[in-house]
Amino acid sequence: MHRYGDKWLKRVKKERVIAVIRSTELRIGVKMAQAVAAGGMRLIEITANSDRPWELIELLRAELPDCAIGVGTVLTLADIRNAIACGAEYVFTPHVELSLIDAAITAAIPIVPGALTPTEIITAWQAGVTAVKVFPIQAVGGVNYLQVLQGPIGQIPLIPTGGVTVTNAPEYLAAGAVAVGLSGSLFPQGEIWAEDWQSIRLRASKLVTSIQIS
Repeated sequence: MHRYGDKWLKRVKKERVIAVIRSTELRIGVKMAQAVAAGGMRLIEITANSDRPWELIELLRAELPDCAIGVGTVLTLADIRNAIACGAEYVFTPHVELSLIDAAITAAIPIVPGALTPTEIITAWQAGVTAVKVFPIQAVGGVNYLQVLQGPIGQIPLIPTGGVTVTNAPEYLAAGAVAVGLSGSLFPQGEIWAEDWQSIRLRASKLVTSIQIS
């Protein structure tokens, strides 16, 4: 079945890794995004509970034209409206909420809701979403859980998050994930505090390389 987010999903399947940025300061959020982009990551998600997220997304869309900038942790219809207004290219939510899915589909913005059980995943998919975020996957068995899901619902594009690390990301992709989302593993708190952008850039670069050869 053709879906409105097919073009975005095609890019996701090519890039395979999404950098999830939750920043407490706008300036730091810009630096985090610049660092992973310099390391070769092209999918960047700014969480809606970051500092001035809508402004940050607008800034990054202008500054990083080779990247697709989206928004995550979307909880309300107001968040969807703000996402559209600031030019976010896709939306992630931590849960399945049909009113948010309908609003995103109406606006033709790809939406990836968070789901955990087969029932939640299938419900979201049947509502017309572009892909489904399996969250928090580490809490229910990690890679093994994803492998079990592949049997009955392998046709649904799944993007695991929540416990995905630079080390285990290739395992999730090998197990059938179309892409993975990483946050804490990509951005160690100590390096953020120290503003050690070079280390973050190198980690992103190594991740991109590991994905290409996996």
